[in-house]
Amino acid sequence: MGAGKRGVLTAAVTVVCAVTVLAVPGTAFAAPTPPPDPGTTASVTVVTSDVELEAVRKKLDKLYRAAAKATDEYNAAEEKARQQTAQVMRLAKKIVEGREKLADLKDRAGAAAAAQYRGGGLPPEARLVLSDDPQDFLDGAGRVRQEQHAAKGLLGEMTRTQRDLEEYAEDAREQMRKLEAGRKVKAAAQKRVERQIEAAEKLEAELEQEEKERLARLERQAAARAQATWLSSGVLDELTSKATAQGREAVAYATAQIGKPYQWGAEGPNTFDCSGLTSQAWLAAGKTIPRTSQMQWQHLKRVDVEDMRPGDLIIYWADASHVGMYVGDGVMVHAPRPGRTVTLAGAGSMPILGVVRPDPAAE
Repeated sequence: MGAGKRGVLTAAVTVVCAVTVLAVPGTAFAAPTPPPDPGTTASVTVVTSDVELEAVRKKLDKLYRAAAKATDEYNAAEEKARQQTAQVMRLAKKIVEGREKLADLKDRAGAAAAAQYRGGGLPPEARLVLSDDPQDFLDGAGRVRQEQHAAKGLLGEMTRTQRDLEEYAEDAREQMRKLEAGRKVKAAAQKRVERQIEAAEKLEAELEQEEKERLARLERQAAARAQATWLSSGVLDELTSKATAQGREAVAYATAQIGKPYQWGAEGPNTFDCSGLTSQAWLAAGKTIPRTSQMQWQHLKRVDVEDMRPGDLIIYWADASHVGMYVGDGVMVHAPRPGRTVTLAGAGSMPILGVVRPDPAAE
């Protein structure tokens, strides 16, 4: 290890702990050790053991998981903003149409008033009383009733249209308030994502090349151990379900993205985050599903792990912050994290929260 790099992992771990304190309310740590006096020589521990690298791996995993959770929050805010914007546009259209209708009704009312003025300024009832012809009286009585009914209907329609306009305007104002609040949530989530990823990337950047290679090996070994444990549980012994036609299309889309970079908040076509990959894969198969892994867990039909089939989505971690798509034979495809690409991995290489099925109706 070069002289300029000695002890970098120790310093980096301190940085990570500081970020973690900010991210987890109520967590307390001891005050940092004060720097040595200028005249003393600080002892430096050179990080070389796999035990110390394993600690780094776990800290990186924690940082990237925090980033994934914040990414889900960002994606949810983005999706809600799209829906609210569309609602505002619909309301704006209704307001325009309502104003045009109200203007037309006012024109019709004005025309009726002008006709009455041209008739001598007398209301229809007065003109009827002054009629000398019995037949004219009877005919006029019918016309009066019709005119009264029309006038009443015109006034009622004007009142309803005005009331609708007021309701549309209030709904639009409420949607705009929600949209503004959503923007703040989205901005806060973005800052959390960027802070966690920055801390993780800094930690990785301070490793020597040889340490990075060993760290990558430790990551693969940890995933392999988790997968072996999962398989040894016998979870796949009864798994005989086959993919539906839509499921095969979704799997085909997802696996075609292998090798493309992870990018938080991305839905393709060149980069993806985990739920961006699964939602776009099912969209390509003709099925619209929720955008985020947490919403996929909340809204899609849940199935037992033993009953899953290719195309089903595997939700990971207790907070549902990651998702992959099962492709069969104990393997899933997913977009892992920043710095990685879409890849195949053991379906049990991470703690499974549960499995959801986007196309239950195909059964």
